[in-house]
Amino acid sequence: MPNHRSAWKRLRQNERHRIINKSHLSFVRKSIKAFKALDDSEVTREKFSSVTSDIDKSVNKGIMHHRKAARLKSRLSRRVTGS
Repeated sequence: MPNHRSAWKRLRQNERHRIINKSHLSFVRKSIKAFKALDDSEVTREKFSSVTSDIDKSVNKGIMHHRKAARLKSRLSRRVTGS
């Protein structure tokens, strides 16, 4: 357990940020899962930009590593292009 006031504050902040990061990451995972469930190619092209935007936002917030994001976007783009 923390012994200083600043350590207690850091403990509270870490817990609050953990919950926020967890909810944002689950949101991104759900959007990826919904994108993978799409069948129509027209709809996938429209949805692709929003999914990649969600992934990029998670990178900018420090929730996801930039290389993992690049890997995910690459795999999702293969679904759009068909190769």
